[in-house]
Amino acid sequence: MFSPEPLKTIPSSWLELKEEFFSRPAPLVAEDLIGTILLKRTKSGYIGGAIVETEAYAEDDEASHSFKGQRPHNSSMYGPPGMLYVYRSYGIHWCLNFSTGKKGHGEAVLIRALAATFGTEKMIPGASPQPIKFCSGPGRLCAALSITRDHNGLLVGDEISLWKTSLKEDYQIATGQRIGISKALEKHWRFGIKAHPSLSKPFPKS
Repeated sequence: MFSPEPLKTIPSSWLELKEEFFSRPAPLVAEDLIGTILLKRTKSGYIGGAIVETEAYAEDDEASHSFKGQRPHNSSMYGPPGMLYVYRSYGIHWCLNFSTGKKGHGEAVLIRALAATFGTEKMIPGASPQPIKFCSGPGRLCAALSITRDHNGLLVGDEISLWKTSLKEDYQIATGQRIGISKALEKHWRFGIKAHPSLSKPFPKS
């Protein structure tokens, strides 16, 4: 279900996710984020949608930006739980992550895809004319919501917030190898709603 108009007010039944939610290992947070609502505050209201795909990255993980230690470009991974870590992939696409675990530990969850739900007329559609694909993939997601390096280092709730709703949706969470990496392939730290049309890439059939 898509709404071209931004969400004007947050429903009172929704629960905002704060630092405590993120102060756990990245794989646990990544799985628990599936189905939550990600919103960006704009002048005309909130735009965003339900998270349908994530990936977890840990400090002892060869595929992680933090594997070789803290550097200026990845310092937000080491921030307090819930800090935004926004980096550019291949020099082209911005990617949105949230730091997890304890402050000083380099781990984070990458938001790979949303089901664009609120304010689709305010989103930049990227390569797809269909709202169901506006936020399909980390680069498209950031383009649609105009998330850039300017958001790096912000805390969850500053401009971008996450919410649990009271709705009980019937879906199955799939897991698998993370996309676009060549190391730590044994870690099945990609999570998503099985067969959801907004996934960046389908999960292999089991």
